[in-house]
Amino acid sequence: MQFCQVCGNDIDSRSPRCPYCGSEQKEDRNKQSKSKKRKFHQKTINLEQGLPTVHQALIRLEREIQSAHLEQIRVLTLIHGYGSTGKGGVIRLECRKTLEYLCSKGEIAEVIFGENFNRRRGSVKHLLHRFPELSRHPHLNNNNKGISLVVFP
Repeated sequence: MQFCQVCGNDIDSRSPRCPYCGSEQKEDRNKQSKSKKRKFHQKTINLEQGLPTVHQALIRLEREIQSAHLEQIRVLTLIHGYGSTGKGGVIRLECRKTLEYLCSKGEIAEVIFGENFNRRRGSVKHLLHRFPELSRHPHLNNNNKGISLVVFP
């Protein structure tokens, strides 16, 4: 196993693309030694994987946020989907409510919804200045309502 060079998730070392963020992997990643692996500032989690119920997705959301704190992740991309009805799914709505609540409690520094993840927005400009590797994020400027970015203090 290796780490994705963009999102930091574990991926198969033979895979030319990351299954989580879709980024193309460079050839030299096989030369990384285990002792030189660095902590990544970002990670992508697919909350839709396995077609969970809303309750299961929210439990996983909380577990992944706790894990990100322990791993010292600074930006967590959550794929919660938009919903099959075309109006926004229940998982998306409940995840966003939970994220806004956690932000109000100070457990997370900021939440950026996918449709607002555009380099022209002030908060995103600031985030890109703090974490330049996010400029290669596959959802930047895509108006993707099916994701949310969680920024940790």
